[in-house]
Amino acid sequence: MEESRMDKHVTVVGVLQIAFGILGLIGTIIVIIAFNFIDYFVEGDEVATLVLWGIKLILSVFLAFFSIIKIIGGIGILKYKSWARYVVIVLAVFSCFNVPFGTLVGVYSLWALLRDETIALFVPQTGEGSKTD
Repeated sequence: MEESRMDKHVTVVGVLQIAFGILGLIGTIIVIIAFNFIDYFVEGDEVATLVLWGIKLILSVFLAFFSIIKIIGGIGILKYKSWARYVVIVLAVFSCFNVPFGTLVGVYSLWALLRDETIALFVPQTGEGSKTD
């Protein structure tokens, strides 16, 4: 009975990771659009244009990278892949610094993924009842 309850928490963690990953990709697009808009105000100033371009590149690559990793980790969690549990644990630690929603998702993900009942769900088992490959 306890195992099925933790199944639900694992599913919620996976869906949250995918959802926040998608939001992160949308945020990446917004960052790119915003910096392109700001570029119009500094047109002609080569130094300002170069600095803004560098910030836009670093910020958008950073956001896109972590967003894609969140989506991949969330899909892996939903498929009970043991590697995904470790990936999402690391992402959850970083999410704790993203106050307030990231903190809530991070703490919840850590709580759900570090429980003994959850760890047992990700251990490869032999037989038909196995959730992992």
